[in-house]
Amino acid sequence: MKVCKYLYQFLTKILAVTASACLQAPRRNYVILTLFLCLNFINATPAVAANLSSDLLKQPATEITVSLGNAANELKFEPNHLELLAGKRYDLRLTNPSQLKHYFTAKDFADGIWTQKVEAGKVEIKGAIHEIELKPGGEAEWVFVPLKSGIYGLRCPIAGHTEAGMIGNIVISSN
Repeated sequence: MKVCKYLYQFLTKILAVTASACLQAPRRNYVILTLFLCLNFINATPAVAANLSSDLLKQPATEITVSLGNAANELKFEPNHLELLAGKRYDLRLTNPSQLKHYFTAKDFADGIWTQKVEAGKVEIKGAIHEIELKPGGEAEWVFVPLKSGIYGLRCPIAGHTEAGMIGNIVISSN
């Protein structure tokens, strides 16, 4: 991780020097846009590279089960508080034992993780996920690695569900 940090600092300095020299050229807007995109890519790369380089994907994921509602149709997440470690692989198993559909919505949390996959039925989805809807009796599996520590809100945005207490939080701590 330290190597990635130093690489990021080195490349940032090189790009800054290059930018000042190139800004005098007629294509300065193109150069600025290119540098901006490069810096964003470099900033995201260290965490992902560190996780993947340590064969994280070969390690077993820690399994956590969260119920969205329950058989008595109570509007709550069970459990409604999750504590995770950044850089560790998780297999979040979501179930909906209630008679109502529910959402697992935690956008800021979803923005701070790397999703390996979401699997529901015979469908596997890859890429960025921001919320998951579970119909009555539905199940889904979300395999991910938290990259950014923080405290993130969890809720079901269906009218009346958040207000009735279908909320929670996800805490991601640094290693």
